[in-house]
Amino acid sequence: MTGPFTVAICGCGSRGLDAYAPYQTAHPERMKIVAGADPRPERLEKLRKTYGVAENMCFASDGELLAQPRLADVMIVATLDGTHVKNALAALDKGYHVLLEKPISPRLDECLALREKVRQTGRAVAVCHVLRYTRFYSALQALVERGEIGQLLTIEASENVAWWHFAHSFVRGNWRRAGETSPMILQKCCHDMDIFRWLAGRKCLAVQSFGSLSFFRPENAPDGAADRCRDCPVRDGCIYDAEKLYISDTHCGIEHIGPTWPVDVVVTDPTPEKLLSALKTGPYGRCVFRCDNDVADHQTVNMLFDGGLTASFTVSAFTDTCHRTVKLTGAKGEIEGDMAQNALTVRPFGKPARTIDLTEDAGEFSGHGGGDFGLLDSFFALLASGGTQALTGVEASVESHVMALAAERSRLTGGATIALEEFEKEVLG
Repeated sequence: MTGPFTVAICGCGSRGLDAYAPYQTAHPERMKIVAGADPRPERLEKLRKTYGVAENMCFASDGELLAQPRLADVMIVATLDGTHVKNALAALDKGYHVLLEKPISPRLDECLALREKVRQTGRAVAVCHVLRYTRFYSALQALVERGEIGQLLTIEASENVAWWHFAHSFVRGNWRRAGETSPMILQKCCHDMDIFRWLAGRKCLAVQSFGSLSFFRPENAPDGAADRCRDCPVRDGCIYDAEKLYISDTHCGIEHIGPTWPVDVVVTDPTPEKLLSALKTGPYGRCVFRCDNDVADHQTVNMLFDGGLTASFTVSAFTDTCHRTVKLTGAKGEIEGDMAQNALTVRPFGKPARTIDLTEDAGEFSGHGGGDFGLLDSFFALLASGGTQALTGVEASVESHVMALAAERSRLTGGATIALEEFEKEVLG
């Protein structure tokens, strides 16, 4: 195929419009957005103004877009979690290739239904497990695969969500309630479950998990706290005061980061004045101790893989910054990595340690790119070659979803050990 692949975006939120659409600006020779759907007029206006999409190709709902004849080569499905499979199935029926935002679905039966549809249609579908496409995890997997530390025996990893990010997304934001979207261990951490499965190179047999919603609860509100931050008489002493967070905080305030994520989730094309107005009545101005959230704010998962490999994972809201760390041990050495530092340290037993700097000039590991754009690079290269088997296809992704959903079952049942084969059979009846 010559010229760019055409793309329709179903869901013009922070992923569809703010993470993936900018690829067109960087690589107009590979991608051209021609249609989109979102119920918010301001998001469609941004789609029109920024990417030149015609007004008659902008639709006010998923259903309206998917009712049209096929409008593009690729459909990016970036709607809320519970609608992913419905929209992906409809897109496949129309003949689109699909880029599907994770998670596939909070329902295992829907995950498997999509897997079967992909097998039937033969279309290319990639689930947006963007971590596999980063230099950090691509290099880590390559080191394991070529035997740098011998037989892999343990994996230990942590996801540091950051106190302000968790408050934004999982207390005040769209992913605060498991029943409306997904449990946190699936929505946030299916990336991590996917990485565990990829590094292990074998099936996960059983999981055990503990965790809870411990802090962001009404009983932990400061004395005298109001329901909304801008009405609160004790806001000066609260680090979660919404005005501080979105206006002046060094991590996520517009005065420091500019009109980008997460402030552009609070309001489109944010300014300080627009943010202050939105915080008066909108969801992001609520007291973090008086929201309707129910997802865990910290959780640990233990995993057993085929062949005896064991793994442990901790996710926590209570960290200062967003980053991931990992440690692998093998029969002949160990590897430690910090994604914030973009570096891996390899310590082969009896030999000198070496640190691999995974910056732009990454030597043998260069070229993988950042996760979001790396995913799109890989997907468009796959289509250009005529292939259909994506690195993060549905076949691979379903396993990470089984792991995450079983972990949530374990957490809710007091840490019971869940055998994945039995869990899958039970869920499917």
